[in-house]
Amino acid sequence: MEEYQTHRTILCIDLKSFYASVECALLGLDPFKTPLVVADKSRGGGSIVLAVSPYLKKFGVPGRCRIHELPTNIKIIFQKPRMEKYLEYSAKIIEIYLRYVSEDDLYVYSVDEVFLDFTEYTKYYQKTDREIAQMILSTILEETKIYATCGIGPNMLMAKLALDIESKKAPDFIAKWEYEDLDKKLWPVTPLSEMWGIGRNMEAHLNELGCYKIGDIAKYDVVKLKKKFGVIGEELYYHTHGIDKSLIQDKLNIRPISKSYGIGQTLFKDYYKPEIFQVVREMVDDISRRLRMNKKVAKTIHFGIAYSKEMGGGFARQLSLSKPSANETVIFKACLDLFDMFYEGDPIRRVHVSATGLLDNNSYQFSLFEDAEQIIKEHQVFSAIDEIKYKFGKNSVNRASTELKSSTAKARNEMIGGHHA
Repeated sequence: MEEYQTHRTILCIDLKSFYASVECALLGLDPFKTPLVVADKSRGGGSIVLAVSPYLKKFGVPGRCRIHELPTNIKIIFQKPRMEKYLEYSAKIIEIYLRYVSEDDLYVYSVDEVFLDFTEYTKYYQKTDREIAQMILSTILEETKIYATCGIGPNMLMAKLALDIESKKAPDFIAKWEYEDLDKKLWPVTPLSEMWGIGRNMEAHLNELGCYKIGDIAKYDVVKLKKKFGVIGEELYYHTHGIDKSLIQDKLNIRPISKSYGIGQTLFKDYYKPEIFQVVREMVDDISRRLRMNKKVAKTIHFGIAYSKEMGGGFARQLSLSKPSANETVIFKACLDLFDMFYEGDPIRRVHVSATGLLDNNSYQFSLFEDAEQIIKEHQVFSAIDEIKYKFGKNSVNRASTELKSSTAKARNEMIGGHHA
């Protein structure tokens, strides 16, 4: 395996309980002593908790749950989500990283997690990798009052594993892993889903093979893993040996190409038909607008419903259109057709709509069964609405039906990433 090993100095830094820590910083409170939760309490007990403070995590409170699942014997401080503030803090902290490394050596993994390649900087700073990590973490805390943790490794994978498995429990929030540490630090880990890259479904399949610890995968026949899981099985085997050939500089050259447009939302009360149709239409409006703005048409429409927690279940199905389209009426009808076929009458708590199989919308060939004049008129109207929304904001013009109680569009348009701005 040695020929596959890279030997760089990679730091993976994560901002602890980021949203909750930002709220504590704004209130001048210590996140390790404050029972704070980021959630909109006004939406009821079914509202999703976005983050909890490190203090609450000590008591076993999960970072993501519902308000009604929180402990009742602790006097919790509730703070409404403010995504704009969190993005503002994230930008400030990225500026701090860029004081120490160039943009070429920074890879932003998420709003609260980054990778930094310090291979070429240790001589310049005349410091060890641990000292560099401590310097950056101290600067973040001093300037933003946000605590961070850091994993150090010879590649991105190892740095990430050190971060997730050890650094968050370390006294100084820093952990460094080398290849020779894997049999002691990684291989005993159980359940398997504790390792980055292994989800619950993969864990169940691996358990069926007799793999319950990461070391079981590391010692398994790689040929059999590849036969069972394809390339993913082979990659997983190498990951348990710390093998990851990706470089931050390679990651920066990746430009994701959208192959679908989708939207999903968790509802804060039970919906039934026909009021659910209002929500679906508004979601279709959003997807159709994105298709038009990007000059795309979709071949396939995916539609999914999840029932309330008490009932459980739901469905997720897809429908191929007779002709690729970005037309609101066509996409909405496809959703209604799937709804009529699979809906069982139970209370609805989540809806998802997406359009896939995207093609460039260079021209449109009308069929004999279509009302060409109606389709052209609808396209012109909605294109004009797109322009208004682009210039004056998403809520500058809406359907009259958005004033109905069942509507979620106006509230959703004021959010960032599905949460309050």
